[in-house]
Amino acid sequence: MATLAFENQNTVLTRSRVDWGAIWAGVFTFIGIWSVFGMLGAAIFASSANPNAARPISGMGWGMSIWAIMLTIIAMWFAGMETGRLAAGSNRHDSVLHGMTMFGLSMAAALIIVVLGGLGFSGNAESAVHSPYFLDVLSGLGWAGFLSLFLGWLAAMGGASVGARPKVVVEKNVQPMRNAA
Repeated sequence: MATLAFENQNTVLTRSRVDWGAIWAGVFTFIGIWSVFGMLGAAIFASSANPNAARPISGMGWGMSIWAIMLTIIAMWFAGMETGRLAAGSNRHDSVLHGMTMFGLSMAAALIIVVLGGLGFSGNAESAVHSPYFLDVLSGLGWAGFLSLFLGWLAAMGGASVGARPKVVVEKNVQPMRNAA
């Protein structure tokens, strides 16, 4: 009769590669940071506007743009880091993919928030579209938005990569096998 010999081997537990809980936690982290400090920036820059001037927000575009870019980078970095930590991927690549997915969902949520917020301010949008001043402001916001999104995307992936911690499986009560007699 043949005898079977078993060796003590480490067991690796596998699971689905996508951790949606970690991704959603990152999205809510981003929305929380971005909303709170976005309102702070809006309050600061709106306080410095001159409502009696022909161009009430003249010169504030650069400040608002820099604020938006830095805010998006910082919020995405922390959200990506949280996503990477909570995802506990087996390697950095998995964490970066989680960070990219979190970025996409965050941008969809931010777009919805901005569009819904913009609907409240669109009183006379028909005449504003043909205003050179409005087009100048819109152009600046477009470039600032692009830089915010691009650098935020990189920050989300970087934060997720830094937050990546491989999941360690600890086996308890494992007894070494004795050799057969």
